[in-house]
Amino acid sequence: MERKEEGLQALGAVSEYRKDYAPEVLESFENKHPDNDYWVRFNCPEFTTLCPITGQPDFAEIRISYVPDRRMVESKSLKLYLFSFRNHGGFHEDCVNLIMKDLIALMDPKYIEVTGFFTPRGGISIFPYANYGRPGTKWEKLAEQRFATHE
Repeated sequence: MERKEEGLQALGAVSEYRKDYAPEVLESFENKHPDNDYWVRFNCPEFTTLCPITGQPDFAEIRISYVPDRRMVESKSLKLYLFSFRNHGGFHEDCVNLIMKDLIALMDPKYIEVTGFFTPRGGISIFPYANYGRPGTKWEKLAEQRFATHE
């Protein structure tokens, strides 16, 4: 299926970086292998956001892993979305949960997890982790198991 038929706008276009949190830039496309269970992983080692209290920048590596169902996130739109946090005031935990919830709304994955490895500020590192498994399925059980054993 062609990019335009999928409705993808970001792929192949000039990158327009948003000034604040912009979930509307996320795009998805049809998974060509919905019968297979497989992992897709993204690492964004240059994620930045702003402390909502001090306005100081916070830096992190964001890791996103998911098992797709019918839809998948388009990587350039994901990059533009993650970059939209650069001027957004959000606590580390809020950013990780927003990212996960926006991706669930976009593509309804079988399973997803998002981890933020934030660099230390004030001598403390914060590594928030959030996950989701589709309710009533083996993916819900996987989410419970991975959450219970998460380090």
